Amino acid sequence: MSLLPNQIELLAPAKNADIGIEAVNHGADAVYIGGPGFGARASAGNSVADIARLVQHAHRFNSRIFVTLNTILRDDELEGARQMAWDVYNAGADALIVQDMGILELDMPPIQLHASTQTDIRTPEKARFLQDVGFSQIVLARELTIEQIAEIRAATDVNKCAIEFFIHGALCVAYSGQCFISHAHTGRSANRGDCSQACRLPYNVMDDQGRFVAHQKHVLSMKDNDQSANLEALINAGVRSFKIEGRYKEMAYVKNITAHYRKLLDEIIDRRESGTDAHLPPLHRTSSGRTSFYFDPDPNRNFNRGTTDYFVNGRQEDIGAFDTPKHAGIELGFATQVQDDHLDIETTQELNNGDAITWFDLQGELRGCKVNIAKLVQAGKKGQVSKWRVYPNEDMSTLIDLRRGALISRNRDMTWDRLLAKKSSERKMGVWVYLSDTETGFELKIADEEGNEGVASVDVKHQLAKNPDQQIEQLQDKLGRLGDTDYQALELSIQLSQVWFVPASVVNDLRRQAIEQLEKNRAANYERPARAQASTPLAVYPEDSLTYLANVFNQKAHDFYAKHGVKVIEAAYESHEELGEASLMITKHCVRFSLSLCPKQAKGVKGVQGTVKAEPLVLINGNEKLTLRFDCKPCEMHVVGKMKKTVLKQQAQEMAMSEVPMQFFKTKPNTSTSTNSPVSSSSN
Repeated sequence: MSLLPNQIELLAPAKNADIGIEAVNHGADAVYIGGPGFGARASAGNSVADIARLVQHAHRFNSRIFVTLNTILRDDELEGARQMAWDVYNAGADALIVQDMGILELDMPPIQLHASTQTDIRTPEKARFLQDVGFSQIVLARELTIEQIAEIRAATDVNKCAIEFFIHGALCVAYSGQCFISHAHTGRSANRGDCSQACRLPYNVMDDQGRFVAHQKHVLSMKDNDQSANLEALINAGVRSFKIEGRYKEMAYVKNITAHYRKLLDEIIDRRESGTDAHLPPLHRTSSGRTSFYFDPDPNRNFNRGTTDYFVNGRQEDIGAFDTPKHAGIELGFATQVQDDHLDIETTQELNNGDAITWFDLQGELRGCKVNIAKLVQAGKKGQVSKWRVYPNEDMSTLIDLRRGALISRNRDMTWDRLLAKKSSERKMGVWVYLSDTETGFELKIADEEGNEGVASVDVKHQLAKNPDQQIEQLQDKLGRLGDTDYQALELSIQLSQVWFVPASVVNDLRRQAIEQLEKNRAANYERPARAQASTPLAVYPEDSLTYLANVFNQKAHDFYAKHGVKVIEAAYESHEELGEASLMITKHCVRFSLSLCPKQAKGVKGVQGTVKAEPLVLINGNEKLTLRFDCKPCEMHVVGKMKKTVLKQQAQEMAMSEVPMQFFKTKPNTSTSTNSPVSSSSN
């Protein structure tokens, strides 16, 4: 079963189990994490033992753990992927996030499957197909608008398949699964978790006549995603799982951003549950408990390139981080003087030794340094400007264009870092506590919000309390002492036929035993989400032919598409069949639009109409050269280039050294061949 239609899931990333545990502690309903291999973040893998440790903690709160298995696989990797799936299933994982359709043809455990954003889900037809072949949750393309998301929701079954959407973090400029620049230039495949991030490089942009359009700009680098203002609109469009990007991110990022969205989603859920918005259906969390925070979440405190809500509300003017792909930080104020060994800054904020400051040089490049010593020179009144003297940890003469009047920002705040390094949240589940007497002693029952119970009893002789009022007060105090547990008492009920004296040791033992029993029952009653069954008759894929853009890299993936009605199936780009010019990236971002050179922008402007055309542009970075072509009907841009000969040579060397020959598609299937016949492959 997928998420229920009225459930809202906050899905947080984890680079490792410790970060995943803190994501749960900070309110995550689910956590996604890399397994031992085959994840789309190659260096963010985790052992099965660590996944089991994370699962045990998460399931205490009914939070779920999703493991990424979202790279495309060679034929010789399929067995390893199958075994890993069974290993993480046996460790207790709740779902696998999948890109390669060949996985559906393997002997897989009965674990729920989620379609990765790498499957490039942009249309209702594609979404419906993935639902019908057995995916219980699908991650839509980040480029979709509210209206497009609603169309996909309308085309799918809300009771079978939940919609997941990225709400925060770094943005890939390409449609996910549709970028091959890294592989073409370096042999490192983004579809196999090893992107070289060519999109973050600076480029010269030239027109078809060799004229400069932009100089050393990061024209393929996007600002970071932030959907804080759009959460309820996304809910109303049908999104139920709200995903935070960041499996490479550190602990402080995950704590802060998870807390930020936990608070925002709770405000919406609480308002809906309270009936304040009576015309809207109520919403519920998917996991247990409420989280208290010991800090005020602030997304601006973490690494970001500026923020955008991308295309959710239609095409926007300012979505690119063209000046720098780095984190400039939060503005402090202006440098009032720069001397041989220090600079002075006027700011309303407090500075610390160990902070890091930034500024832009005269060419627009971001510069920075670490603060060795920060001294308060002149204190202003509360909330007003103070003067700080900063001694950098580098020679002032090496700090390019650090000058009087420069705007200074801070991208590392030691006070904030120390705050997030400590315990910064507490997650508690509400329980009802009932103490009653029995014929032979006392019984304590503790019941949680899901109906689980823990019961403990003790045989002890009844004795009337000498001071009844004091005894009741003491009992309430001792029964409510749940501080070292994951629970907090919502209500204490003392149901005694007489006010008996109950020794403190008896109360403590009853409370401990009842909590232990409650924990056991919660664990026993936890239900992992079930694997969805494919529909019958078999769903038919929306297209009858697939190009290299479908990322078919193994025989099982070919077999999957063939049995679902696809007649022509080309091999993945990583198979090295597309050796000439090819679209190495397809993106909704348009460089012409961002540089105010879009024909649609010019349309209707007097004196301009018809003079601005979607002619190709060229990107140049050192010896790298890419062509930008513009498809104005769907409003998309193609980044076109060739695979380097060094990449072909590198692959040949790797295959020669491999103990297990790597299987690739060598030739495209003959279109006259039966769809059930195998694609020719070779270890060449």
